[in-house]
Amino acid sequence: MNEPTAGRPAPRVVRLASPEALAEAVAGQLLERLLSRQQKGDVHLCLTGGRIANRMYEALANLVPTTNLDPARLHIWWGDESFVPVTDPDRNATQSFGILARTITFAPGQTHPMPAQDGQRDADEAAFAYSRELGDTVFDVCLLGLGEDGHIASLFPCHPSFAQSTSATVIGVSEAPKPPPDRMSLTLPAINRSRAVWVLVSGEEKSGAVARALAGDVDLPSAAVSGTEETFWFLDADAASQLPRYNCLL
Repeated sequence: MNEPTAGRPAPRVVRLASPEALAEAVAGQLLERLLSRQQKGDVHLCLTGGRIANRMYEALANLVPTTNLDPARLHIWWGDESFVPVTDPDRNATQSFGILARTITFAPGQTHPMPAQDGQRDADEAAFAYSRELGDTVFDVCLLGLGEDGHIASLFPCHPSFAQSTSATVIGVSEAPKPPPDRMSLTLPAINRSRAVWVLVSGEEKSGAVARALAGDVDLPSAAVSGTEETFWFLDADAASQLPRYNCLL
């Protein structure tokens, strides 16, 4: 497992039996975290896209109506986005917000989607606009998915987007290895100033990337993510299949 960033706790791995169990477990833990944090003031949550994340948002939306979650204290951000028109159904914000808004009435001005292609010259301009909106915001929880190649957000291995030395918090990404080619993404510095980083991974096809990231493969962006207070990897059994059992908290 990779060495933790200096002064930070080592990443912890939690293995669940199935994608359904993963979604329900993370939804419950996330709701508990939001309820705890809202007692101290506003809560900043950074969302990710992808199938397992959307499944978790469905579980979260089902849990919320019976709780005291206060949407007026909840700010929603996104870790990356496709640079496509606002009407594109594949936008991460469209999918995740559409699921959560079924049961959560978000306060105006506290939902922060990344800019769409409409009215923006290019992804760099859109990323700069989002960085201005983000400012020095620190996420209470930053959710991330994982690609088969080990990418997180829209930071890809062997690609200019994976520049750990950058001082920017949001970047435009061009010629991405997966479609669409133009994207926006938080950078590692923006992700790693989060209090908690939670990586959600489902599927055997990602098990190799999981093992490499947790072994500290410096070529993978996912190996470099770390929250200031905690880092959790939530894996279903297939995604964890290449890890030693003693690396997993069952």
